[in-house]
Amino acid sequence: MDPERERMEDLRGLIEHHSYRYHALDQPEISDAEFDRLFRELQEIERSHPEWITPDSPTQRVGAPPSEAFPAVEHVIPMLSLDNASNEEELRAFDARLRRILGGEETIRYTVEPKYDGVAVELRYDDGRFTLGSTRGDGRTGEDVTHNLKTIRSIPLRLRADPPPLLEVRGEVFMPLQEFDRLNRERLAQNLEPFANPRNATAGTLRQLDPRVSASRPLDIFVYALGRGGEALALGCQGELMARLAQLGFKLNPRRAESVGLEGATAFHSELERDRDGLPYEADGSVVKVDDFALRERLGELERSPRWAIAYKFPARRETTRVKEIRAYVGRTGVLTPVAVLDPVRIGGVTVVHSSLHNQDEVARLDARVGDTVIVERAGDVIPKVVKVVKKKRPSGTKSYRLPSTCPVCASPTVRLKDEVALRCPNLGCAAQVKERLRHFGSRRALDIDGLGEKLIDQLVERDLVHRPSELFGLERETLIELDRLAAKSADNLLQAIERARDAPLERFLYALGIRHVGERLAGVLAQHYGSLDALLEASPEDLEAVPEVGPIIAESVRVFLDDRANREEVERLRGALRLPSAPAPLRSKVHGLGGKSFVLTGSLSEPRTRVQERIEAVGARVTSSISKQTDYVVSGESPGSKLRKAEALGIAVIDETELRRLLNA
Repeated sequence: MDPERERMEDLRGLIEHHSYRYHALDQPEISDAEFDRLFRELQEIERSHPEWITPDSPTQRVGAPPSEAFPAVEHVIPMLSLDNASNEEELRAFDARLRRILGGEETIRYTVEPKYDGVAVELRYDDGRFTLGSTRGDGRTGEDVTHNLKTIRSIPLRLRADPPPLLEVRGEVFMPLQEFDRLNRERLAQNLEPFANPRNATAGTLRQLDPRVSASRPLDIFVYALGRGGEALALGCQGELMARLAQLGFKLNPRRAESVGLEGATAFHSELERDRDGLPYEADGSVVKVDDFALRERLGELERSPRWAIAYKFPARRETTRVKEIRAYVGRTGVLTPVAVLDPVRIGGVTVVHSSLHNQDEVARLDARVGDTVIVERAGDVIPKVVKVVKKKRPSGTKSYRLPSTCPVCASPTVRLKDEVALRCPNLGCAAQVKERLRHFGSRRALDIDGLGEKLIDQLVERDLVHRPSELFGLERETLIELDRLAAKSADNLLQAIERARDAPLERFLYALGIRHVGERLAGVLAQHYGSLDALLEASPEDLEAVPEVGPIIAESVRVFLDDRANREEVERLRGALRLPSAPAPLRSKVHGLGGKSFVLTGSLSEPRTRVQERIEAVGARVTSSISKQTDYVVSGESPGSKLRKAEALGIAVIDETELRRLLNA
């Protein structure tokens, strides 16, 4: 080998070694000056021989040009969320439930780790080299943020200790509190708005188009789980996994309890809660996991979460502050929401200045008034909530608050519909409603129009340029570049995002319409059932009710929306702007006898539920979480619960896994 190339390889190994000692172990062996000297020497060699540069070189942590977008990444093994326990009683109920499913196990051993308030990611390594990094996203599809993850020094670009050919490692990226405070001080000095909390700062950093910006905001990571490739490591428990991850070169949080009983888990959680304010990162609880992997397999998974793990949350943080004002905000559907404007107060590292009071009934229950001293908590360490008015401190002369009889934005008389708590502005042309509809329409989970932010929407509406979502597709470059703080490049990016939105799938389009009671899940159900907009438009209320998971209230809501003349005209305008499917997708029921059938799973199955669900859905059937008269089959595993009794009472067919496999293979 060429001596210079050999020196390059040696330098790469040395730099990775010392980077691992410094960032992962916090045990540096050389000075910063010596590390910098090695790094500069490597840069010089690569500058002279650019053909030798490889993606896993330490110099390539910040080596990519700014990206135009973040491609989608599918998680072959879904990244599930966790169920929550808010107190010790609920944690003990979780333990009892697992022991019951396992047939009376006397003791289950757990691993307990802090629950970080960061961004979950998946890191893919091919032949030991970091090749792809993605966010959790919705659990099944995330975003490719490889170049930004490369800027995190504690993420190894090459694995150590004989890794398998493919390995997906999962962990949580976070911003250390010390770095968060430094970043906000810098932003304030530059007259920029500070980040609300470390998690927002982390998410914003990972979604930077230019990785050089990410590199200027130091992030860190703790890893704790595997995706694909884990079977090659032949591990038996979480403790063995953590030891193997450390051997491979990953950074672990040393603060964890391994292979402890329930009492050990509660003791760890209590100790962590006591030290909460002194932790160098934001944490909102602990994660309690069954330690033994064989037991995890027996326990299986629910639709959205593993049965063998739970997030044990800390109590909500509370502080006292004063109500400066109560304002009425108008939402997308015209609902007026009273919002308390507060004297700024820090709660768990976040400055809280607003708290929703939800509706007039909640205002009356609290008897919240301007000038009142109130107790505010961040429920789940996220949403600010007024929980109590300190009436002993109420100043004299305060008045009860009532929502206005006219819309605060367009002055239309407000109405209260029958059987509703909410007060509404009935004017669909109200600027506040228009803005909220546009925000929803262009949001990531709807048509995902990147660049259509709040300030831009405000300008478009206030300058009378856009009155409805369909008009977004007629915007021109010359119009956009005249708007405040929208340069030509940003205008071009927005127009490209709008053009991409024309090919949105039917389920995203239906969700973007903002039909009451139709969230992402129901939009997907309707899109899969009808296959085209035409078929849905022609569906009667009775037809809609026959769709799995659609009841009479949802069916009526869909028909009321689609039968409204103004809504129907807007749907037709959007149909002309978008490239929606024009004919129903071929029903898989034509090629398999189970097509269109509804299944419910109960009890402990021999493999993860997600795999069983995927096989059922592959033949055109559906898996739902609850039993109804529309359920065709209940698949019963070991230790079935109340669903089995309900199925028997309704006369629904109950089958085991053997019979399910026979039906699927028929």
